[in-house]
Amino acid sequence: MWARFTAVTGLVLAGVLALPGVAMAKPKDLDIPVGTWLAARTHPAVQLTSVSYTADVAVPTPVANLEAIRGLTQQGVAAVQSGKISSDENSIYRWVVQQMAKEPGRYFSPGAPERVVEATAGGLCTGWWVTPDGYMVTAAHCVGQEESELAQTFATQALTKINEKDAADLVSSLGDIASDDEIVRTAAKIFQIWNADNIKIRNVQSSLSLLQSLPGGGVDKTAKTVPIELVAKGTVYPGKDIAILKANGQNNLPTVPLGQDSDVRVGDTLYISGFPGTVTQTSIFNIESKLDPAFTEGPYNASRQTPEGVPYIQTQAPSYPGNSGGPVFSKDGNVIGILVGGLIQQDGGSTEGESFVLPVSIVKEKLNEKNIKSAESVTTKAYNEALDLFFKNHYSDALPKFREVQALQPNHPYVAKYITDSQQAITAGKDESSSSILPWVLWGGGGLLVLFVLGTLGAVLKGKRRSKIPASSFPPAPYGAQPGYLPPGQGQYGHPAQHGQHGQPYGVPQQQPYPQRPPYPLPAAPEDTRAVRPHSPYGEPQQKPGPGANTRIAGLEAELEQLRRNMGQRPPDQR
Repeated sequence: MWARFTAVTGLVLAGVLALPGVAMAKPKDLDIPVGTWLAARTHPAVQLTSVSYTADVAVPTPVANLEAIRGLTQQGVAAVQSGKISSDENSIYRWVVQQMAKEPGRYFSPGAPERVVEATAGGLCTGWWVTPDGYMVTAAHCVGQEESELAQTFATQALTKINEKDAADLVSSLGDIASDDEIVRTAAKIFQIWNADNIKIRNVQSSLSLLQSLPGGGVDKTAKTVPIELVAKGTVYPGKDIAILKANGQNNLPTVPLGQDSDVRVGDTLYISGFPGTVTQTSIFNIESKLDPAFTEGPYNASRQTPEGVPYIQTQAPSYPGNSGGPVFSKDGNVIGILVGGLIQQDGGSTEGESFVLPVSIVKEKLNEKNIKSAESVTTKAYNEALDLFFKNHYSDALPKFREVQALQPNHPYVAKYITDSQQAITAGKDESSSSILPWVLWGGGGLLVLFVLGTLGAVLKGKRRSKIPASSFPPAPYGAQPGYLPPGQGQYGHPAQHGQHGQPYGVPQQQPYPQRPPYPLPAAPEDTRAVRPHSPYGEPQQKPGPGANTRIAGLEAELEQLRRNMGQRPPDQR
């Protein structure tokens, strides 16, 4: 009877939790765009990387090749006579410098003295963590340049003043037409090309670093430069344009998962995360927003292959210089490749729909060469769980998870804001966590339980008085036990089971350890939700009680046990 009573009680409690108006509905699916979900999950692992160079840069003094210039002048006169250009002086000179810009080395020769400057140059790219202890993936061309490319970089970044002086000298030699803006721009172009062709670089030193926020969370003005080391490097496009970096002294870093080449195919949407130079190299935005990755998306257009046999994916997802090295994701949030580059127009702009991605199989190949195993960090696991709760408006449930992330990784760039947003949402009454309706469920459930207990007790007493059957001579079962028949060969009816059958003697409630609390305060749950229901005898399935059931049932069983004792002490004629 007692076993039947317990089973019925469990059903009643289950019915309480299904009362209209207070039901704990199944959480709805995340009602947000795929891109929003992906960006939130992957942004923490995407980092702005920097390569810096220092060197002694030398360029000779340009000496005009008078014979070549005299021949160019004669061509100009012929062009005027044929009506190809206007006869005014400005038009003639404009035509002359335009021809010089097409082939500067023909009209200027290296001369003395050699001009030497101590120069710095560098570039910004994108990298992303693949292990919690600091291994990072980026593009090979982001960590080092060939000598010819490095010369071009220094010519562009380190020779600005020299280029400007050489251009000014040429324009001044032309006389009064120096105010012509087109001539000035073309003259500058002449010496950008000529000085780059004649540059000499000595004593080159390079360094790699990334920007990481200081403790407290948030990518802001507290960001610091963290040195990183080159572990492995492939060959620059059209080769396997990938590099592996390592930041020492790191742990619990946010990571992104690696997928498979087969995860995507033509027509699927791809997502690119990174730091476009159109943002990082401008003064329009502050540093906080510059250090927030940009997220773009577009279709997988085609599979390509270089003459060297290296596979590439062409996608219409927009990318720009600075995006190089960034991860490219499938809709499921797995990395399916690394952004290497795109086609550049003659004016320096990116060609729409011409981004090229090195497949993730090449990334894995390079990681395997160094025996590096990509892995999800505990930080990322907790963070993703918190995000899913946050996007379901379960702010009270998400808050302790976000705090766990902050404890695991104090430098996490986004968790502090999510903690603030969650707290504000709770204060504003927007929380839809299950715990926020639990007190009302238990209040209504308690009323029904009291009515049920009173009715059951009345039926028990009434049945006992009618039966007048002598009390059992067997000793009463321990507190909380649910007597039943033992299977054959397992001992006498009512005899306690051997210690260790369920980890404790038969009838003693099995004490389950409480979940370990994180090192931060959690919203206190109702005390009655923490009670542990006793083990079911002999291992038969135990119906799972609803929240709040355990303490109440245990108290009820205690009262019934006392009632049985009282009945056992009465004379037989009073029962």
